[in-house]
Amino acid sequence: MLFPSGTTAQWIATLTGAEVIGDGDAIIPGINEIHKVQPGDLVFVDHPKYYDKCLNSVARFVLINSKEVTVPQGKTLLYTTEPFEAYLSIVQHFRPFLSANQMISDTAVVGEGSVIMPGTFIGHHVVIGNNCIIYPNVSVYDYTSIGDNVIIHSGTTIGADAFYYNIKKNRDIWAKKMKSCGRVMIEDDVEIGANCCIDKGVTNNTVIGRGTKMDNLIQIGHDVEIGSNCIIASQVGIAGATVVGDGVTLWGQVGVNKTIRIGDNAVVLGQSGVTASLEANKTYMGYPAEDASIKRRELVWLKRIPALWKKVMQE
Repeated sequence: MLFPSGTTAQWIATLTGAEVIGDGDAIIPGINEIHKVQPGDLVFVDHPKYYDKCLNSVARFVLINSKEVTVPQGKTLLYTTEPFEAYLSIVQHFRPFLSANQMISDTAVVGEGSVIMPGTFIGHHVVIGNNCIIYPNVSVYDYTSIGDNVIIHSGTTIGADAFYYNIKKNRDIWAKKMKSCGRVMIEDDVEIGANCCIDKGVTNNTVIGRGTKMDNLIQIGHDVEIGSNCIIASQVGIAGATVVGDGVTLWGQVGVNKTIRIGDNAVVLGQSGVTASLEANKTYMGYPAEDASIKRRELVWLKRIPALWKKVMQE
């Protein structure tokens, strides 16, 4: 999430009750969680396991609950005993919850030739391009951006909160919701089937690339980036912060792990489980998903095991 221009480290420290260690007059461009951090951003960390990753990232500012760390040159710390609570206060200030009292917000912008059918909800600050068709009972949450020539079928939800929680077992409630301040960006010529769910980014954007076609009953997690001209069949689920390259095909019931990458033009066959990054221009199958030609040979050998065992026992 980008901040308004001129937001200084000291201003954020005052808002959150943090102590500045470094340049308090430095301008912070925005806040991002570590998987999506951009050069110069503010990132937060509240567990020693991730101190080094955050301190050595491209973030210039770090909300942290320890002073006993080595600070790389040029970085500024914002020290607080509760970085997660500080994060929540920042999101609440810059992206507060806005209730709705009508089906299409007055702040929404709908392009020329676009059709919004009855029963569709369009939230605050949504932008919809030209010549789109939004079928009945679609919900488009706040700050979503939709390009030109996009089709979204009935029952789909765009921009629900990320399934993302700060978990600490020393609290009464172990899993505390990490408020989402990102959004969904759907590029031109995309078609999204019925009853799909596309979650907004935690602090950045979930992106559906130009020309991508999605079947019904698909779940796209927070901060996922899907490239252009992808084909995604029914009941596919893609976990948070994964990057899917251009021209990728995911057939029915494929499950994709979080924070990995699928290379351009890869094909993943139905009911496969993608647990690690996949190279481009190959076909994959199985669980865990592997090169389909290798996996097929493995299946042939598995089928031969009973006959081989019988032969061994007879010798």
